[in-house]
Amino acid sequence: MTVTNIAEGEAPSEQTGEFTTDLTVTDRHDAADGVVTLTLSAPDGQTLPAWKPGAHIDLLLDDGLVRQYSLCGDPRDTGHWRIGVLLDPASRGGSRLVHDRLHAGSTVRVRGPRNNFPLVDAGEYLFIAGGIGITPILAMADEAHRSGTEWSLLYLGRTAATMAFADDLVDRYGDRVRLWRDDEHGLFDIGAELAEPRENTLVYCCGPEPLLAAVEEHCGTWPAGSLRIERFTAKQIEPTEGALENFQVECRKSGVTVDVSGDTSILEALEDADVEIFSSCQEGICGTCEASVLEGEPDHRDSMLTDEQRAAGTVILTCVSRSRSAKLVLDL
Repeated sequence: MTVTNIAEGEAPSEQTGEFTTDLTVTDRHDAADGVVTLTLSAPDGQTLPAWKPGAHIDLLLDDGLVRQYSLCGDPRDTGHWRIGVLLDPASRGGSRLVHDRLHAGSTVRVRGPRNNFPLVDAGEYLFIAGGIGITPILAMADEAHRSGTEWSLLYLGRTAATMAFADDLVDRYGDRVRLWRDDEHGLFDIGAELAEPRENTLVYCCGPEPLLAAVEEHCGTWPAGSLRIERFTAKQIEPTEGALENFQVECRKSGVTVDVSGDTSILEALEDADVEIFSSCQEGICGTCEASVLEGEPDHRDSMLTDEQRAAGTVILTCVSRSRSAKLVLDL
């Protein structure tokens, strides 16, 4: 990632190449019941790092909280970033802090952008969004539209009042957008929607776990690689046969080797040994703690990597995954 004209004196991390700086909230808007959008800008109108549809940023909040939010503005706007934040009734503090403390004029520390949900070339796209899962899809739909690629969007929500950006989407794209409100029509039949596999079509889905699980199930008959998902919460991952309770992790760049026991994560062992590595979600969904694997066989327990990435075994999310070999060698 190329970074220009931001926060003189700061630099991208050697580990991730990510940029960390303080941004100002220049606009706050109520987008739906329980959803606010924040527009973030750099001091003095400086240029922000480039990003592509599917990217998210970390907000480094008070009390040590770090939360990820998808960028939902226009990637061509190099002066502003926009995010949408749902106030989660079960919030562990992150969304509550955003809603209560970040207003126009507030300053917030930001890290990124990072993209674990990239829009790759396809003959056609089917976008499926549930609730606040619409945020990463907004820029994807715009990119597909501008490129002339065939696409459609199915946007599911509980009520009209809870569906942020819905009216704007229909105004801009017309019948490419289908809105489904549970209070008017009942639950959507996702099985019927995905019953017939489509060649040369990629399905992009983001939303609550029940929706993602249903889409995964019903895309099982589609061509391999047809489905791309971004999760807000981790899946339940069962340990695989051959996973080790105790193993070593060698950090090739730093020359540090650590022992990892059954009650310690790789990330915790690395942090205890003062190995520089970023972390955020601690659940295997954001990719912040990803490391390259040089030797050994990971035991993947994350909810982010694709089946192809798991099979390749060249990266690992250190916050949750473990090892099937006595030693893992990481590029740290």
